[in-house]
Amino acid sequence: MTSSATNPHIPDVAMRLAARARSIGKPVMYQEWRDLLFLHWEYPVAAIQATLADGLFVDTFGGKAYLGIVPFFMRNIRPRLLPAVPGISNFMEMNLRTYVHDRAGVPGVWFFSLDANQWLAVKIARRFFHLPYEHAEMNSSRTPEGRIRYESLRSGKRANGTSCRFEYAPGGELPQPSPHSLEFFLVERYRLYSSAPDGLRRGAVFHPPYPLCRAEVTAWDEHLLTLDGFAPTGRPPDHVIMSRGVDVAIFPLERLGTV
Repeated sequence: MTSSATNPHIPDVAMRLAARARSIGKPVMYQEWRDLLFLHWEYPVAAIQATLADGLFVDTFGGKAYLGIVPFFMRNIRPRLLPAVPGISNFMEMNLRTYVHDRAGVPGVWFFSLDANQWLAVKIARRFFHLPYEHAEMNSSRTPEGRIRYESLRSGKRANGTSCRFEYAPGGELPQPSPHSLEFFLVERYRLYSSAPDGLRRGAVFHPPYPLCRAEVTAWDEHLLTLDGFAPTGRPPDHVIMSRGVDVAIFPLERLGTV
């Protein structure tokens, strides 16, 4: 094993802050992410590392690794220079994720799955971004007070008939997190990694820092962990937070090397 594999550069606070800078070049797409619920569980580092592509390493906070379930709403999705299209540009999405860095220490997100109820978005993301999107039947409702009911039932080869359900509402607003905080570590992520047939890819996103608020969660489950091959923890989330959303610019993927 090479020294670069055994001794990767560990991202420091300066590198995490630097990742928030807008990427050079032109975006390929614009998106709006709304009403994001972030549920995180501590999970064994070794169990997560065993699932990652070569060249990626589990990013930890205080020596702890995390799996996160994030249900949210995609709005006004459109390529650069084109308008949003009714019936295609708005849909629901839910991902299972962890946090990683490459050998150079660039921090980012690794997705185990991204479930969406828009079949065209699934096909495009799989083809051009090499992300593990899954089609799902998804439904939501919202009370006049703003409480969200969110349900998802995956279809296709990676389905097992288990549905996921969350009920949540925004609580009191929170200040911007310190760069040294767990909240910053979990939500302030501006790079994603994906695995293409010929190697690892890294993509950049740009948006303002998330406006965060407390989350009042009355229903949750770990079924997405099971769907993606992880043993459930059997306990409530270790960290819960919410954001009303951000507007996002998506940049092209760059090739990093052979997987």
